[in-house]
Amino acid sequence: MEFADVKNDIAFRKIFGNDNRKETLISFLNAVLAFKGKQKFVEVKIMNPYQLPKLRGGKVSIIDVKATDQAGRHYIVEMQVGELDGFAKRVLFYFSKSYSEQIKRGDFYRQLNPVIFIGILDYSFSINSKYISRHQIRDVETHEHLLKDVEFNFIELPKFNKELHELETLTEKWIYFIKNAENLDVIPDNIDDEGLKSAYQEANKHTWTPEELEAYDYSFMREEDERAKLDKAEQKGEQKKQIEMAKNAILEGFDNKIISRLTGLTFEQIEQLRNEKE
Repeated sequence: MEFADVKNDIAFRKIFGNDNRKETLISFLNAVLAFKGKQKFVEVKIMNPYQLPKLRGGKVSIIDVKATDQAGRHYIVEMQVGELDGFAKRVLFYFSKSYSEQIKRGDFYRQLNPVIFIGILDYSFSINSKYISRHQIRDVETHEHLLKDVEFNFIELPKFNKELHELETLTEKWIYFIKNAENLDVIPDNIDDEGLKSAYQEANKHTWTPEELEAYDYSFMREEDERAKLDKAEQKGEQKKQIEMAKNAILEGFDNKIISRLTGLTFEQIEQLRNEKE
């Protein structure tokens, strides 16, 4: 077997947004949210199911699956592959839209159902040392939980460091799958949950169509292009700072050797700046 990188946008949607394998999303949500008894999912409706043609032109950094359960609760499961400027504010904005758009003008507020956000992050986000953190709105003194329709959950992959033989709970096995599936060549022996088994089977690239494999590779190319653009922008910004520093040093009467040591510019670049001043 050859498993896909679950953090890839094509793989993520194919695994968690598959209408034909809802047991995968049900198992994941129950495990991560620690739902038990009557709270547990028995059915979900995927609001934006996996559709390959729409994915190929999509964004790289934000990948999500939206679903509702049998009680009407709404879920946003998002994979964040790169650290995003203003991420916390974007999450709040995205969340508030999902909450408010449930009703139209004239509808009763009581028709609003809870929205639960689950962000899977490929970087560290909070100061919490645990790999899963749960955020709710509570009274800071009494911890009374009145605003129950709002919940944010963050799974920070870098903080999860358990090896395969150390996995005990279904939650741990799910996080291990998301973080490490691409490095495995068989389904681990300790996987006894049908939803997680289904996820491994769906992640097996040997069962994918040529179009899916092409889109999967293309997604990585887009990701690399985005990184290259960011690197180039950072380099331009750094170079601009060096040039401004060199110009100021020239005005102060420093020689080329000192300016080069301060800015990292070559003698030729410094002389060119001197000529521009004349």
